[in-house]
Amino acid sequence: MSNYHLPQQSEPMSWLHHLLELRNRIIKSVVFVLSLFAGLAFYANEIYAYLADPLLRYLPTGSQMIAIEVASPFLIPFKLAFLTAVLLSVPFLLYQAWAFVAPGLHRHEKHQFFPLLLVSTLLFYVGLTFAYFAVFPVIFGFMATAAPQGVAIMTDIGHYLDFVMSMLVAFGAVFEVPIFTLLLVKSGIVEYHSLKDKRGYVIVAAFIIGAILSPPDVISQTLMAVPIWLLFEIGVLWAYFSTPKPRPTDALSTTTDS
Repeated sequence: MSNYHLPQQSEPMSWLHHLLELRNRIIKSVVFVLSLFAGLAFYANEIYAYLADPLLRYLPTGSQMIAIEVASPFLIPFKLAFLTAVLLSVPFLLYQAWAFVAPGLHRHEKHQFFPLLLVSTLLFYVGLTFAYFAVFPVIFGFMATAAPQGVAIMTDIGHYLDFVMSMLVAFGAVFEVPIFTLLLVKSGIVEYHSLKDKRGYVIVAAFIIGAILSPPDVISQTLMAVPIWLLFEIGVLWAYFSTPKPRPTDALSTTTDS
């Protein structure tokens, strides 16, 4: 038996009830994010120092990050604390979205949708972890060594935050490829057997996406493209094992009819 609670099938609701339910879900989500932000705000500088560590460890001796705006040293850490609160709230936010649509789903749809929600959340955080521990050291190490002679690396903290957060979100989204692949098969948009034939196109598309979303160097593009391809292969395997196979009796009946 499943160890999670399914919202019960309710009577048909009016548009007003739907809007009220949506408002309540949004309010809960906002309150949760703000409450988490209130707790993280006390550690805003420590959080920024942790996020900046992949760059700082590769800066030449005597180099440091700078703030080119007057209020940046105060505002940027708090901005990061808020963004961190949003990222940490993803499971709660997704659950609120699921709880809103669940009453309109059939029981078998609920049993399929909720595990996908859990797996997609886990993959999102795996993408963030992969970006921070595997990709950032390579990117910043390469950039530090590629700087021309006489150029001092002194990154603005605001620009650094924008770059790092965009990379984190990009890798979090990229790691959703298995879910996207499975949904394409489940919805009937793509046949499982056709996915294997499109493997070459997927590899090319992976490197194009890597070139668009990552810094303009081959190493960074490869670090994004290869996971996209491998995650696609995982999605293909997942789709294969989750797709009903024709039973031997069906095959015999088809042979008999012909």
